[in-house]
Amino acid sequence: MATARSAVKAMRRTSALLAGLVVGLLVLPGAAMAAPAGPTQLGAADMALLSGVRLAGLWEMPAGQMAAEKGASQRVREVGAEIAKQHVELDQLTVEAANKLGVQLPAEATAQQKGWVTEMTNASGARFDRIFVDRLRAAHGAIFPVIGAVRSGTRNETVRTLAEQANGFVQTHMTLLESTGLVRYAELPPVVVPAPQDASLSANAKANAEFGTGLNTTVIWAVLLGALALGGVATVRVFRGK
Repeated sequence: MATARSAVKAMRRTSALLAGLVVGLLVLPGAAMAAPAGPTQLGAADMALLSGVRLAGLWEMPAGQMAAEKGASQRVREVGAEIAKQHVELDQLTVEAANKLGVQLPAEATAQQKGWVTEMTNASGARFDRIFVDRLRAAHGAIFPVIGAVRSGTRNETVRTLAEQANGFVQTHMTLLESTGLVRYAELPPVVVPAPQDASLSANAKANAEFGTGLNTTVIWAVLLGALALGGVATVRVFRGK
């Protein structure tokens, strides 16, 4: 009789514990989803946009000013002045976005970009015009797809806004450079198409399970296995009691 009562008590304790585990398992994902969302983490593409737009301004502003002063053709001088002017505005927008996000931007152009400016400094006449248009048109074409990729995939509103703004500036600058009639399209770098993302059902399921609920699937399985183990121990004790 005492053994039976002990078994019943053990079963009740086990049932209560299992119920608590199940409730916890069901509540945790909901709690994670209901918790206040923190600031959106910046991805690699977000950082590439902020850094790339800033770096572009650091060398294209002096390049444009140089073209405005020493361009051989009137059109190159006009285009240089306009690009320099617009980059001042775009750089300000980039700095404001970075300050809002707490991101540190580059303070100077890259060694390659400095080399382009030096190349223009040492050139004159029609050769200068050609170098100016070639370098800036290629650079704008390189950052253009980055802007599109960030605009389509970023989860950060500030970055999305900057991508939209930068897209307008870059497209305008490409059009201005092409209006000089000096762009050699056959010599532009080839378009690089990014590899398609894994859209398989398993990949989507894993992403939804780990990102959507806010609870890692490893935690869920750990709780489930723990519940099964406790249930098995309780069952063995009951049968041994008999």
